[in-house]
Amino acid sequence: MNLIQAILMGIVQGLSEFLPISSSAHLVFTSNFYKVFSGIPIHEQSTQEIFFDIMVHLGTLVAVMIFFRKDIIKICRALVLACRNKNWTDNEAKLGLYIILGTLLTVLVAFPLHVVAEKLVFSPAIVGGLLFITGFVLLYSEYISTHVAAKKNSVDLKTSILIGLAQGIAALPGFSRSGWTIATGLFAGLDRTTAARYSFLLSIPIIIGSSMVYPFIKIDLHEALTFNWNAILWGTVVSGIVGYLCIKYFMKFISKFSLAFFGYYCILAGIATAVFFSVYK
Repeated sequence: MNLIQAILMGIVQGLSEFLPISSSAHLVFTSNFYKVFSGIPIHEQSTQEIFFDIMVHLGTLVAVMIFFRKDIIKICRALVLACRNKNWTDNEAKLGLYIILGTLLTVLVAFPLHVVAEKLVFSPAIVGGLLFITGFVLLYSEYISTHVAAKKNSVDLKTSILIGLAQGIAALPGFSRSGWTIATGLFAGLDRTTAARYSFLLSIPIIIGSSMVYPFIKIDLHEALTFNWNAILWGTVVSGIVGYLCIKYFMKFISKFSLAFFGYYCILAGIATAVFFSVYK
């Protein structure tokens, strides 16, 4: 891995983690495009590549925690007070419980899928097909949302369950985590801003878990000494900066505009990559 490749993938991760276009799919595409044009077999993935994926996810984790730091502090304080006073009527405390519940449901669904998800890294054509499906999910959620008279600005128990399950399904690369969770929120009657805010807050514990707990047990510390740490650190920093800017402007975008643009993008990108990687196997 060289510096230019790391920075490029950091930009891709920062943009695609929070936009509803599947960061995992775009990392798969970027990595495999690089391999195709560099003459490297697609079915080869080094430990350094796996570790780099972890690090750029940590970069976007820092971005979302900085952007929503006030919300995180309020929710944590509300949870502590609710536990102390045994009173769960506070909306922020309820939101904290819903995030915990949604995360547990995500793990229950995503864990059995992780073996399939890891194999799909070497099947970019299939990932393109899943991204195509994500596009239709986004478009259909917008259609449903526009036909729901009342829009909710708060998450309830049923909605948190549905969004948690959707986040679990999105463990498969090509099924956008933010896309599926925001779309599910729209299906449940949430307004776009509330659905996006909850989606990003719900991403925090699952990114922590997937980036810091499970993958690190697979990394050989002795082999890590041979990594190109300069490239890895630059990619991580870039993913964090781009991710923060992406959240900032996406929240403004989604409050005024629909997800249709991203839906059409996913459909076109899914078709293009599925065709390309079907030819260059």
